[in-house]
Amino acid sequence: MGDMLGAESPHGNLPGAWIEPRGLLNHRKWSPASMAALHVAREAVAASGWSKEELEDAALVVGTSRGNAAGWLGPWPERRPFKLMAASNTIHSEPATAISIELGIFGPNHVLASGCSAGLDALGVGKMMIDSGLVERALVVAVDLPLVPLLLDNYANSGLLAKSMRLNPFSADTGGFIPGEGAAAIALSSVEEGVLRLEYFANNSDGADPVGVPKNGGRTMRLLKKAVEICGKPGAICPHATGTAIQARSERMFYSQENFPEGGTMHLLKPFIGHTVGASGLLESAILLRFMSDSKLPPNLEGTVGTGGWNVFSEAIPCVGPVFKLAHGMGGHNAVAVFETTS
Repeated sequence: MGDMLGAESPHGNLPGAWIEPRGLLNHRKWSPASMAALHVAREAVAASGWSKEELEDAALVVGTSRGNAAGWLGPWPERRPFKLMAASNTIHSEPATAISIELGIFGPNHVLASGCSAGLDALGVGKMMIDSGLVERALVVAVDLPLVPLLLDNYANSGLLAKSMRLNPFSADTGGFIPGEGAAAIALSSVEEGVLRLEYFANNSDGADPVGVPKNGGRTMRLLKKAVEICGKPGAICPHATGTAIQARSERMFYSQENFPEGGTMHLLKPFIGHTVGASGLLESAILLRFMSDSKLPPNLEGTVGTGGWNVFSEAIPCVGPVFKLAHGMGGHNAVAVFETTS
């Protein structure tokens, strides 16, 4: 991260992933996180083909863990300073406010801050609003820019940061995550035919520890069993798999051969993009869906190992059966989304 934070940074020799070009994040009013969110929101709306009138009535759901830490807890180039609480960009809700104002979205508006699960939870809330008949369309956005010195100091002091550029979450020597900036947006609709479907979403809480992961794997298996009961056995799974040893220990339990004797394929995406914290669940979902739109599933980085009876391939493979995406937030928050192709 020395290339971005400077050689004098105590984290300069550690790997990280950030958005280029940096100009995408610069604005005299909106925060860097809001600018990243706006960029992907505009892309998703353009791809959806929604009219101005359709967009006005849509729901907007934003997921973020660290909100506007970037540009608030530390200086940001080309950004004028704001006094604390003098403007909305000192709080989590500003990305949603910026999107609503800039894109003209006046429907239900929600911001979720459920840690590293925030992006996937935002997708679930969007689905629930559509399924309930509240709206016909929902724009779901997730963003986090965690490469802030104060945040990195705390991650490092907790022993959570990886020292190697080669992230291999289920390998024996895994010991930390690679922090990454990320933003993603997905347009959900009940009225437009397509080849992709968000079939199911659910979340729960371990209720065991304010920050930790239970040694017994927590209540994730309850989520998975219910998802299997409703959607069928997964053809593929994309785990949270941050790279920390404690996360790997927990996930090995619920992806074990005992729980999934038939296995399937496993797709680990953080070795490519790093851990984008609250954006990770939605960003990885967007990657999965892009491959699924071509009836494929993404490759794993060469040399990546899996766990249990799951197969790990280093090339793109055909998409067969339901695809499960998992996310977990510190404090024992678990979420699962199930995607399917309709053709």
